[in-house]
Amino acid sequence: MSKSRTSIYPMLAVNFIGTLGMSLVLPFLIFLVERFGGNAIIYGLVASTYPFFQLIGGPLLGRWSDIYGRKKVLFLSQVGTFISWVIFLIAMLIPVTRITNVRSGILGNFVLTLPLLLIFIARAFDGLTGGNVSVANAYLADITEDKDRSGVYGKLSVSTNLGFIFGPALAGLLSVTVYGEVLPVISAILISFAGILMIVFLVPEPKTHDLHGPQTLVDGSQYTDIQVGASSNLDKHGFLEVIRMQGIFNLLLIYFLIFLGYSIFYAAFPVHAANNLMWNAATLGLYFSLLSLLLVIVEGPVLTWASKRCSDTSLLTFGSFVLCINFVLLFSSTDLFTYCALFFFAVGNGVMWPSLISILSKTAKKEHQGAVQGASISFVGLASIIGLIAGGFMFSSLGAGAFLIAGAMMLSAFLLSIKMGPFRQRAQEDR
Repeated sequence: MSKSRTSIYPMLAVNFIGTLGMSLVLPFLIFLVERFGGNAIIYGLVASTYPFFQLIGGPLLGRWSDIYGRKKVLFLSQVGTFISWVIFLIAMLIPVTRITNVRSGILGNFVLTLPLLLIFIARAFDGLTGGNVSVANAYLADITEDKDRSGVYGKLSVSTNLGFIFGPALAGLLSVTVYGEVLPVISAILISFAGILMIVFLVPEPKTHDLHGPQTLVDGSQYTDIQVGASSNLDKHGFLEVIRMQGIFNLLLIYFLIFLGYSIFYAAFPVHAANNLMWNAATLGLYFSLLSLLLVIVEGPVLTWASKRCSDTSLLTFGSFVLCINFVLLFSSTDLFTYCALFFFAVGNGVMWPSLISILSKTAKKEHQGAVQGASISFVGLASIIGLIAGGFMFSSLGAGAFLIAGAMMLSAFLLSIKMGPFRQRAQEDR
């Protein structure tokens, strides 16, 4: 199937329902952790469990998708998500059985219970099989032309943000029923199963790269150099080999810095909003819903317009600089500047993030898309682990100054993106 004939919309739908299923549970996860014996620090560890295990599974699944095909690995990943939500539901239905009391100077006092342990297992299993993002990025790189790449990844981000808009709202509606938080988890299971069906019936296997097909020799005969599912040089491109590829490490470092800043923000901002801005849960939820809505607008029509007039590198540089302004505004700790920051966050992230994914996909060779995208997930996972755990400690010590630390991460990404300009120009000339 040619690139021009393969629709991107089944993949966007798979990405949307994956995000929708995950965001259904996020609004009340902190309350479940506390109910099952944990504390705020344990909640941070639960939140970081997914990216920690994704750090392990992401590169492996990405490489497998290069060797065995995108669709098979997408199916495996979605099945893993389905199983993880089944484990999560079991944790909610079984009695709260105490395993041991823990008194720690670092983790604080908490009770390790069987449901709490199962939640850790569920998040770990989902992270280990959580290659959806890296494989989806590689899949879209397979079926789109370079000139369309930024806009396509913008649509992918739109599908993600739509999931984050509708998920918490649906969770709020379902959780007020007599079934409480159980119904949103059941919904997440059903949504995950719908994702499995979509992958099976609606997502075709793309021609991952040209080497999968017959190659014509000088004498006119044909041979097949690499077949999907066969052993080849592709399975030798591990993590270290990927980051040694020309231009890849700098891009992955930008990935790391941006997600480190994001993770510090998402760990510190809810505490900042509650303690400094005196917001309640409804106001905080409205703020994040408005942010997701603005991101949909920016990553949709705005990015489509901008990508036709500006290079990916220019959009990356512009977006990372705008994000720096966002974090400076958050430091002011006033409602007015906080809502102004919302606009800068949406514009900066909306044009920067799809452009960065596009640059990475264009820099990587076709046969290494899965491995490179998997390595990017490792950098994202590492940044998320560090940021989610450190963000709370930073806010405790620095208050709103934590946002300046996050801003410094974005400033570093901005400076690196300027450095990437000459490389991208040479790469385009070589294509």
